Amino acid sequence: MRYFYFNRIENFVDQPTETIIGTIYNSNTSDGKRTQHRAWEFQISYLKTILRDHKGSIFFEFNIPRMGKRIDTVLLIEDILFIIEFKVGESIYNKSALNQVWDYALDLKNFYNPCHKAVMVPVLLATEANGYYPNLQKTSHNDNLFLPICTNKNQFGSLLKDITAKLKFYEKPKIKNFDNGEYSPTPSIIETAISLYNNHSVQEIIKSEAQNINFTTDTISKIIEKAQFESKKSICFVTGVPGAGKTLVGLKVAIDHLDKEKAKKSVYLSGNGPLVLILQEALARDQVRRLKEEGVKKTKSQAKSEVKAFIQNIHHYRDEYIENKNEPYDHVAIFDEAQRAWNLHETVRFMQTKKGKIEFNQSEPEFLISCLDRHKNWAVIVCLVGGGQEINRGEAGISEWLNAINSKFKHWDVYISPNLKSNIYKTYDIIDTLEKEKRVFLKEELHLSVSMRSFRAEMVSDFVQFLLDRDINYARKLYFSFQTNYPITITRDLKKARFWLKEKARGSERYGMIVSSQAYRLKPLAIDVRSPIDPIHWFLGDEEDVRSSYYLEDVATEFQVQGLELDYTCVTWDGDFRYTAEEWKTYSFVGNKWQNINKDERKQYLINAYRVLLTRARQGMVIVVPEGDIEDPTRDPSYYDPTFEYLKSIGLLEL
Repeated sequence: MRYFYFNRIENFVDQPTETIIGTIYNSNTSDGKRTQHRAWEFQISYLKTILRDHKGSIFFEFNIPRMGKRIDTVLLIEDILFIIEFKVGESIYNKSALNQVWDYALDLKNFYNPCHKAVMVPVLLATEANGYYPNLQKTSHNDNLFLPICTNKNQFGSLLKDITAKLKFYEKPKIKNFDNGEYSPTPSIIETAISLYNNHSVQEIIKSEAQNINFTTDTISKIIEKAQFESKKSICFVTGVPGAGKTLVGLKVAIDHLDKEKAKKSVYLSGNGPLVLILQEALARDQVRRLKEEGVKKTKSQAKSEVKAFIQNIHHYRDEYIENKNEPYDHVAIFDEAQRAWNLHETVRFMQTKKGKIEFNQSEPEFLISCLDRHKNWAVIVCLVGGGQEINRGEAGISEWLNAINSKFKHWDVYISPNLKSNIYKTYDIIDTLEKEKRVFLKEELHLSVSMRSFRAEMVSDFVQFLLDRDINYARKLYFSFQTNYPITITRDLKKARFWLKEKARGSERYGMIVSSQAYRLKPLAIDVRSPIDPIHWFLGDEEDVRSSYYLEDVATEFQVQGLELDYTCVTWDGDFRYTAEEWKTYSFVGNKWQNINKDERKQYLINAYRVLLTRARQGMVIVVPEGDIEDPTRDPSYYDPTFEYLKSIGLLEL
């Protein structure tokens, strides 16, 4: 149910408090009822007095599934929504509480259909605090969501009357079906992992347009069940547009098949070290927090140990089974970003130089398949595939997996998305061979076609592709179709970009600066890519943590942000990737000068790096192209000006 209690205000003020609390109790299935009793009792008695002169609707404990939380109180008065967070007994306006009510309002504004155009006023009501801030201020977003207001128990009644009076002649869209509207969220991957881990369904946490995720996970589950029932071994490849939810699919499959009793233990594996660390930390923190609210004590190390059982770094998993020759504990292994697995040359080089395994002679995909092949009965591998996202030396692409299956594991069934035949994956020949041998099963459901990363503009990934393809006309046309909902601005001034980020982000919406790992000549702008960040603090730290992305001091590269996202990003462009009339020019900075990148493979890595950087923002981005310095030969303005003019020609607005 969307809420624990709902009534017309006129009826609420005359209803016995015990009856209202009873309704809330009966709707609440959590264990923390008693700790809430006094807070509910105060809110009800207090609001019954305050609301006697008002008409409208009142809701208690309104559900926000994406956040796993509930709004204390929602008031709908004269087509104004008041989103109220009570802090009973509090004498200060805590920043985290202010962000909390901000986030509630933003969630409704962005994802709850009745609120898209509604006039909304978030209110933090700290009962014992001093004073309040009654000025009603709009934001630059112009979406009818006002800045949060802080108030106390003595002033809230006056505040309510003042705001309704000020907005009496304000153009307010009618709010319809607020109690039963369509909720279509697009959570971040971190929010998604937390929700899935806490047994929320996909329907609760993702928007309806992306429900093909259900078809994909159901298809994979049937493949797993078939393999187990028939004692077969199968590998399936899931493709999708950037941000379509491939990682979500992997996490859901891993969680759905955490069944020790039926020998269906599963593991989610990724070579993306930052992603793994962040997910492990976020899940552990959330579990400790939830248990604490229920009066149960668990240390973060205990929680993290449990999480690590099914979310692991692929390289740690690989190293474990080099030494351990037994069959893996897991029957189902999900390999995220499978295209990034190492080819034969890179794997052999690593094993010989780092592990002392002179005799090792397998690519990473071949070895990983061989580990699951040790099972005497059944096993399933799920490869989540991103096209055009190889960004590091030795990343094999998906063809290495198929070549291993074709040459060494002919007894494995192969399930693929038809989209795997696309040129971007470079797999057509090997798939053609497997099809002739009747070893391939095509499954349309294994392709995710709808991007969920940007809930404001699902066409951003296509726009970035046109931008990188230097197709000005198509890029311009596409950008103009979504620019109102998803702003992309350009500037030569990093200070202006920082201000833009802070002004655009609301509540706990996350923003940060991201750059290419080859952007060595941004040091004069106080950006040093060689200074490593801690991805846990950068992605999970709050606004008061100097190590967090919010501080705009430390920058993340494509290696730290791949597979993750922020609400707003600042992409700072360096001379490593330059627009010219003929083509993109790629460079690396060696010693004291830029050098041409000549190898096609390394050129593609750099192009893909910028593709990753330009597709990390969920709500908008600012691109900084420095002006350079005529007195610095490593930052000659000619390295930057053509790129800026190219971006400007697409129609991007200059700050």
